Amino acid sequence: MDWKNILFTFIVALIFCGIFALSMHRDRSRYRNVIFLLFAAISLVDLILSFFGRFATAIVLVLFAVLSLFLLVFPFLLIFNGVVMTRREGKSLANLLSLLLGIVLLAGEVSMFLWGSVLFIQPIAWQGCLEKAISGASPALMLLMVTTFYLSFTFLIFAFYCFFLQLIPVKKDFDYVIIHGAGLRKDGTVTKLLAERCDKAIAIYRRDPTPPYLIPSGGQGGDEVCSEADAMRRYLIEKGIPEDKILMEDKSTTTLENIRNSRDLIESRPGRKYTALVTSNYHVYRAMRYARKAGLNAVGIGAHVASYYWPSAIIREFVAVHREKKHLLLYVIGYLIVISPLLLVWTIG
Repeated sequence: MDWKNILFTFIVALIFCGIFALSMHRDRSRYRNVIFLLFAAISLVDLILSFFGRFATAIVLVLFAVLSLFLLVFPFLLIFNGVVMTRREGKSLANLLSLLLGIVLLAGEVSMFLWGSVLFIQPIAWQGCLEKAISGASPALMLLMVTTFYLSFTFLIFAFYCFFLQLIPVKKDFDYVIIHGAGLRKDGTVTKLLAERCDKAIAIYRRDPTPPYLIPSGGQGGDEVCSEADAMRRYLIEKGIPEDKILMEDKSTTTLENIRNSRDLIESRPGRKYTALVTSNYHVYRAMRYARKAGLNAVGIGAHVASYYWPSAIIREFVAVHREKKHLLLYVIGYLIVISPLLLVWTIG
């Protein structure tokens, strides 16, 4: 066993894990945490492999094969999820996101197969016009292949971080729990998604040694018979929450307004203000980002959602975060760096 190599990989893993832990301690909503988590995970895998000595290469090959198989299957899983999503939730752009992403990624895999065929299969297999057509399209196929890889990889590490946030234990003894609103049924009652958020807040309330104030937050939409906050208030009372422990915020129309208005409500009251934000688990990361913008120091806690709902929801979160100017710029710069070797080869060629 190579103890020098083990010591080196241990130090590297310790450094990356320390950087990640420090960044998480300072602010869990920072995008840099996604990158730090990736490097910490890679360094830990490298540390584990260092204990296997000469078998490490074989293990790496197996892991690579498993990862490659997953990436090949991933588009089909997304397409299947998109079909399930539309059947259960109806046809809308939001519900079609996993289906559309699956089709895009599948197109990238097809391009990889075609490009590889041109390079490695005997020319006789591609005689005639088909060979010429595919050979002529090789640069475009390569670009599509690399673009698909970049999109898949960045989406997966983003989704992994959002999932990782749910695994971090949080302290108890909150003073306030903000419940983010969502759409209502036509009769003004809470949807299953919103009920899950309320139930999570109720669970926090009941296990807290000093029960916090619950703040249902959400205004009234143009097609709603009452505000989301009022619908949640009635649901909470039905579940046994005392009315004097409920503080409504019923003026907001967006998540950011939810947080700003709830912050103002909390700050107007005396005493300690240790706060939790309760929203659906896929939405915790973005909610925490909005909390930082609003100057609200809070812990994000995710409520359960149906497994079939999660892929489309996390795609929406991914798009929403990368629509911000700074992250869109960084994302484009990263993409240009990834495809720069192709651009260089084409320029020289």
